[in-house]
Amino acid sequence: MMSNRPGGESDPISRYFSARSASNPTFSPDGQRVVFLSDITGVPQVWQVRLCPGVEEPLWPDQLTFGAERVMGVWSSPVPDGGLIFSRDQRGNEKQQLYLLPAEDGVEIPLTAGHEGSVHHFGAWSSDGREILFAANRRDRGLFDLYVQPLEGSARLVWQNDEPGYLANLSLAPGGNQAIITRVHSSFRHDLIEVDLAPGTARSIAPTGEDTRYEAVSYSADGHSLYLNTDLGSDFLNIVRLSLDDLSTEQVVSLDGDTETMTPSPDGRYLAFAANVDGASELNLLDLDTGKRQAAPEIAGGAPGVVGAADGRLACAPDSRRIAFSYTSATRTHDIFLWDLESGAMRALTRSSQGGIPDGAFVSPELVSYPTFDEAVPGKVREIPAWFYKPRERGERIPVVVYVHGGPASQFRPQFFPLLQYFVRRGYAVLAPNVRGSTGYGKAYAGLDDVERRMDSVADLAYAARWLKEQPDVDGERLVIYGRSYGGFMVLSAISTYPDLWAAAVDVVGIGNWVTFLENTSGYRRVHREVEYGSLEADREFLASISPIHQVDRIRAPLMVIHGANDPRVPVGEARQLAAALANRGVPVELLVFDDEGHTLSKIKNKLVAYGAIVDFLGRQL
Repeated sequence: MMSNRPGGESDPISRYFSARSASNPTFSPDGQRVVFLSDITGVPQVWQVRLCPGVEEPLWPDQLTFGAERVMGVWSSPVPDGGLIFSRDQRGNEKQQLYLLPAEDGVEIPLTAGHEGSVHHFGAWSSDGREILFAANRRDRGLFDLYVQPLEGSARLVWQNDEPGYLANLSLAPGGNQAIITRVHSSFRHDLIEVDLAPGTARSIAPTGEDTRYEAVSYSADGHSLYLNTDLGSDFLNIVRLSLDDLSTEQVVSLDGDTETMTPSPDGRYLAFAANVDGASELNLLDLDTGKRQAAPEIAGGAPGVVGAADGRLACAPDSRRIAFSYTSATRTHDIFLWDLESGAMRALTRSSQGGIPDGAFVSPELVSYPTFDEAVPGKVREIPAWFYKPRERGERIPVVVYVHGGPASQFRPQFFPLLQYFVRRGYAVLAPNVRGSTGYGKAYAGLDDVERRMDSVADLAYAARWLKEQPDVDGERLVIYGRSYGGFMVLSAISTYPDLWAAAVDVVGIGNWVTFLENTSGYRRVHREVEYGSLEADREFLASISPIHQVDRIRAPLMVIHGANDPRVPVGEARQLAAALANRGVPVELLVFDDEGHTLSKIKNKLVAYGAIVDFLGRQL
């Protein structure tokens, strides 16, 4: 029997990170193939699986791209034998370039060569498959414009955007003369814009508020309306139909929570969507004629999980009879599923490797909550939701890893995290709280940590630690805090503001100095982040005051820092200056920098090194 003490005998970590995934499905134009991304080779590439009549078991897919760098997105042509478009960056720099993969020979053709210093966001294919629409910051690194590019020829600028914010949710009207764009100023501040491509003129087609989102935008079958997720006039994202004739809106789906991924069927009959219920996805189908709604059949055994889709839109087959999507739960890695709308059947198209580890070895977390320092409403203490993993065998008081998600406009959800499962296998419990500022609980909750209230979310972590110390099977002297990106800032802030609570800490691509972070992050991202975090011009003094780099004299917990050298979001200088400051004060700190990675570790070889180092580090400290 393995030991439940950290550092005891266990399955090798390589097995956990040998688990693979499949995501971003899209149908071929004939509906006979599903193209998707998978990291079977150790780095995400494009694969396809054929839909063979009468075959219910997953088939081994065909690999279509073979590069050493990750593919970030893939989009099938709308015409037979039209090939596909995929995007790829270099060494994690997120400067996506677009490539054509022709159907006839499968030899990739770079479409954006000569503009490798720019970011390219694919938007849509033209209906004849001869052109593509994309957004790029070629003209100004802080601004994104709209381009149309023939598959044979050079891109032409069709709309010059002179306001900050990147462009997302790009859609082409059925006739191809207009495009819909979401201009994203911040996580909760969007513009919805219609562009007439011929003259290059644009108009706002929805109210622009301080806190309004427009997501998963799709044209109706007749092109006269849009379906979109929006929280206009609501605390939650709801599905709305917007008329392009008179700009009137009609509520289609309204829930006590967020709707997330969705798409209308090409024939205009159905709308498939997923709802976020306490972090788990519930997949539904709405008959647009009758208003009747039906829940999808049970997926992957019915465990709470998360539905995924490319660009927030579920993939619908050209014949409108099938929906493809990715799905993951805490105990199952990401796979592609197919929902037959006529028969109601649900089946897996892929079965990604789980490293040879039996399903029963993985642990499902419990949804819990704990009280924090303030009131949600007068007379009622605010409760922070959290997912709590516990090892099955507990012969002693156990250490706990408090896992802090990034964003902060994000949410910890019950999906497959190999590192967390490995922690549990090694005898740790894991608590993953959704502190204030998290999404999924309404925009009012998400805004509770904005600017001057930033440290309130850190206080939520302190109350998590105090709650854990009260649990009878928890070793309150062995609490670890772990986070990446914005979660890394939360880690650094927690160990400097509440130094007595933590035995060790792990910071992955985290922010240590708000001033240098905003000075050095990518231009368009600075504008995006200043809306929520505060600006250098107006809030420099406050941002400096909450920067962990200025609190290092309070840090006592041993710290591991991991970063990618090419990170465009949180520059690697954040890690280096913090590690140097701690080392100068004699605080135990270990720094690990990967020269071929960015904000996310995408290569399996680097994951094994990084996460193995984390486990070894915690074993030494605890």
